[in-house]
Amino acid sequence: MDTDAYSWAHLRSWHRLDELVRQRKLTGAEADELVRLYRAASQQLAKVQGHHPDPELVATLSALLARARGRVLAARSQPWREVGRFFTRHFPAAVYRAWPWWVGVAAAFLAVSAVLAVLVDTSASARAALGIPDGDLSTITGPGGSFETYYSEHPNDAFAAKVWTNNSWVAAIALFTGVLILPAVYALFMNALNLGITGGLMADAGRLDSFFGFILPHGTLELTALFVAGGVGLKLGWTLVDPGPRSRASAVARQGRVTATVALGLVAVLLACGLIEGFVTPSALPAPVRIAIGFAAEAAFLTYVFRLGRRVAAEQDAAAALPTAMPDPGVRWLDSPAKPLDRV
Repeated sequence: MDTDAYSWAHLRSWHRLDELVRQRKLTGAEADELVRLYRAASQQLAKVQGHHPDPELVATLSALLARARGRVLAARSQPWREVGRFFTRHFPAAVYRAWPWWVGVAAAFLAVSAVLAVLVDTSASARAALGIPDGDLSTITGPGGSFETYYSEHPNDAFAAKVWTNNSWVAAIALFTGVLILPAVYALFMNALNLGITGGLMADAGRLDSFFGFILPHGTLELTALFVAGGVGLKLGWTLVDPGPRSRASAVARQGRVTATVALGLVAVLLACGLIEGFVTPSALPAPVRIAIGFAAEAAFLTYVFRLGRRVAAEQDAAAALPTAMPDPGVRWLDSPAKPLDRV
């Protein structure tokens, strides 16, 4: 291997790594770039050492990597910064990249629920097929019935915790059984079935105003979280079927990490849903106010995903497309043995 040519080819990326190491404060994108360049330089040093190593070049690169390693480890020792980066970069970008999947899940889910609600409302045979008993159901659908009292029969904080736990479990099933596809589809269908039956019974009782007044405050964001879980889970399953240009093991491992990222982020989203369902839905606030709170939470989440998530995803794609090495005409890596990086 021609050491001079090799150092020439990678000079700019080594110089950039040196700049980032010397820089006092790094943005999130710069920290990612630091880690990426550090890994690349480590591989390049190993290649230099394995092919007629130049002692001076090896010493220079080793010193640079030692300083970069200290900076990388120092950056990773700040957990709160990592938490912030997770919620401002990794999670919204992961949800945004999967949006065609979870929007498709949302459309299918709502269509199934709407059809079932209409059938339950208008067809006695459909109610019989679904196992809904004939007769007076006012204990469920009437004023003060179980549909309404469900939201207020427990203390607010205990109910919020219960809802959070239950919703997290449902989302986890949709996410991690998605690799098998059918179990996730079944879980989503059962939730659509429950929503459709409840809506149909409330429509049959002439109480759709109460149904939407209790469902929409928390249900808009809660269902969106379920759609995201289902969509990302099904994407994981489809990756197993069609891994694309990667090997099947590599593609599934990569998508599995994305799935885990979404799972962690949804825990926080479902916590917000639990708080709304525990404290807003059963409150004495007028129904329009409660619904407005739910819509505001939904709008905030969608803005978070489609503005912040899209921007971060674009930045990540642009960074991935950048070459890791570009020759710099007129500059030689070994022009100054003492401080080669300072000559760039």
